Amino acid sequence: MDRLILIKYGELTTKKANRNAFIAILTTRIAHVLHDFEFKIVKDRVRMYISCYDKDLNSILKQLQKVFGIHSIVVCHKVDTNKESIEQKVLELVNEKNYRTFKIQTKRADKTFEVPSMEFNRQIGGYVLKNTNLKVDVHIPDVMVYIEIRREGTFIYTEEIPGIGGYPVGIQGKGLLMLSGGIDSPVAGYLALKRGVDLECLYFESPPHTSFEAKNKVIKLASIINEYSSNIKVHVVPFTRLQEEIYKNVPNNYIITIMRRMMYRIAEEVSKLHKCKVIINGESIGQVASQTLDSMVVINNVTNMPVIRPVACMDKLEIIDIANQIGTYETSILPFEDCCTIFLPKHPIIHPELNRCIEYENRFDYASLIQECVSNIETVTDLNESNFDDLL
Repeated sequence: MDRLILIKYGELTTKKANRNAFIAILTTRIAHVLHDFEFKIVKDRVRMYISCYDKDLNSILKQLQKVFGIHSIVVCHKVDTNKESIEQKVLELVNEKNYRTFKIQTKRADKTFEVPSMEFNRQIGGYVLKNTNLKVDVHIPDVMVYIEIRREGTFIYTEEIPGIGGYPVGIQGKGLLMLSGGIDSPVAGYLALKRGVDLECLYFESPPHTSFEAKNKVIKLASIINEYSSNIKVHVVPFTRLQEEIYKNVPNNYIITIMRRMMYRIAEEVSKLHKCKVIINGESIGQVASQTLDSMVVINNVTNMPVIRPVACMDKLEIIDIANQIGTYETSILPFEDCCTIFLPKHPIIHPELNRCIEYENRFDYASLIQECVSNIETVTDLNESNFDDLL
């Protein structure tokens, strides 16, 4: 194997006793996304090194940029820790392109190397000046040469590719994402993954009121965020009978509030069945009637499970920016309605009262309908099996 990739952990380095566990999960995640390639991983508490073949390098780098827990990715060169070997490799790198200016930056992690970092910068910089026409620019150089002197060798590189940071998926356990076909919930799922929460998804369908295309749209969104996880499955809840009973028995302005309370009850049941620790959704404070603080209090009243709202304090433009970055936006705006929009009243209540919700819910046997929903859930585990050609 002729190429070496250096992985910097970033936020993982803030962990102490648990750092090894974090790194072990990160290693497993990396091994999973690289299963189509030949590679070798060597790791310690500070760095990870991946050896691979040059022909696979670009594809591997693309995969690594979707792995949470990586601060940055470096294609580097390992040399013996002696001045001559370092000088030779640095000279080779600065001559690769038509650079005019350069800067040397040394990190001396191995303190048995006797030359201090600043002095070594001057020595290597002087060697480059003598053997090229380049000039030093300490502010905005054309090429920045990084030298890391470690016990296992010296690593030299000129570029650092940003990773997506966060924690490795799964380190925090599992959450249940209430995934609709909108813009917000896929972004909420992505942000939960970034904090190390593995995901299962819950989608409410109401045929014939919602279409097959609406369901496929949601599975497509799940498949996109699954690129950052690979473990996601989608539980599809048959919500028609329960939703129709709500429509028959509840005043128009309370329909959305009651419907959301039913969804939370179902989400709690599904979370218990699949050992999810939290419920996650894409609610953003004040964005719609069911997301005012008063509505959230009344809706949340039906569950004791923690409810995580990663986009709660973001405005819509911030959420759209992330949706574009992760590739969900174009799918989210496809015109297929979900069950939260098909029965949307003109004037939903924004300050619901708990006692009224309980009164309206007592008008029908919602408990048995919830059990019917949970008992008839369809679980989609192969997120690539649906045909999305007709959607896009």
